[in-house]
Amino acid sequence: MTEVVGLVPKRILVTGGTGLVGRAIEKVVADGEGRPDEEWIFVSSRDADLTNATETKALFEQHKPTHVIHLAAMVGGLFKNIRYNLDFWRKNIHINDNVLHSAYEMGVQKVVSCLSTCIFPDKTTYPINESMVSISVLMHSPVRVPALLNSLLSCTQIHNGPPHSSNFGYSYAKRMIDIQNRGYFEQHGCRFTAVIPTNVFGPHDNFNIEDGHVLPGLIHKVYLAKQTGSALTVWGTGKPRRQFIYSLDLARLFLWVLREYDEVEPIILSVGEEDEVSIREAAEAIVEAMDFRGELLFDTTKADGQFKKTASNAKLRRYLPGFQFTPFRQAVKETCAWFSANYANARK
Repeated sequence: MTEVVGLVPKRILVTGGTGLVGRAIEKVVADGEGRPDEEWIFVSSRDADLTNATETKALFEQHKPTHVIHLAAMVGGLFKNIRYNLDFWRKNIHINDNVLHSAYEMGVQKVVSCLSTCIFPDKTTYPINESMVSISVLMHSPVRVPALLNSLLSCTQIHNGPPHSSNFGYSYAKRMIDIQNRGYFEQHGCRFTAVIPTNVFGPHDNFNIEDGHVLPGLIHKVYLAKQTGSALTVWGTGKPRRQFIYSLDLARLFLWVLREYDEVEPIILSVGEEDEVSIREAAEAIVEAMDFRGELLFDTTKADGQFKKTASNAKLRRYLPGFQFTPFRQAVKETCAWFSANYANARK
């Protein structure tokens, strides 16, 4: 990094820097979105075990970041979550607590963590939005901290019901990041916030059929079915609906949040409600992108998971009315092309 006269240099540490979103941010920064006063540091589990407080603190002391994008997490698709809910809870709780507390101890100016729409109650009204998480009214009230904490669970709609049972461990751990962010703000004045993306996909995803998320898993399935000349079998009915966001679009939005978004309250980063698609429609988009000519089947003995979790991006649009998302089919085509070209080395 070349230091620019008059600008205070930023050292931005990205945890989970070799994952799907971390690689996308790295590419966007390298392709011209980076700024002269920014030094980007991408780290992975090879650099430190973030479930270990000592290793996490040592990582922060080594790099001395001024800003952090916190992406590191134990993640997986529906069926991995069902099998290992306790592991998802324990590992993510440790990671998040260690990262946020190390950031506080090192005087980090801003942390942007990554949540998920799965944090919202399974039984709720749609579309979901940030007001369902907000307790900002309490932050500016004359009520003192003990009363605020006593009111927290009853006044925050995010806690007005359990998340979907299939991934409760991951969901509750992610919910706690928002609680910690507000606690660090209330007690220490820290600028810790979070984003809530919808279903992310793109190059460098985990394309494992058993443990990956639905879209990369389907891409891998179509690739193999095309190679073997067999039918494509999609798990579930194909009826559940999702809003998919391309990782490169999300990366650009992460940069904006880091630089410009000053609220502690999370912000949903998503395509519009009108861009929600069914799993069947997603499978058909992949079939088209990969020119698969075989039969498309649905195994209805497999679980569907949560039927929908439609999110509103109205708040994002108020901030960035002109932001252009990559069209879904174009993003699918680019991801399929990347996977086919990098099959040997892709995570699968």
